[in-house]
Amino acid sequence: MFENAHWFFPSLTHYLVVAALLFTLGAFGLFVGRKNIIVLLMAIELILLAVNINLVAFSAALEDAVGQVLVMFILTVAAAEAAIGLAILVVFFRLRGSIEVQDVDSLKG
Repeated sequence: MFENAHWFFPSLTHYLVVAALLFTLGAFGLFVGRKNIIVLLMAIELILLAVNINLVAFSAALEDAVGQVLVMFILTVAAAEAAIGLAILVVFFRLRGSIEVQDVDSLKG
């Protein structure tokens, strides 16, 4: 049934191109969305996702599961970081009424 379907399955190059596009989109989001913290957090998550795709692609190409296990740890930490970051933003929004970057810069430590 799938004798001539080798074009259907993506190769390592396809995964690397997708990861490069995601990384570029995330880096572009960091430069464009400087005023909104939510956009900055989403751009950072896109960059982390691009790195994870690279790890999984190379892990599968080298037939070694270490990269895939590392991705699971990275995703766990990223999920916890996103939850804590959003909780901090909710508290900050309740106190200040805004989550603009210039308002966050005015905090005193």
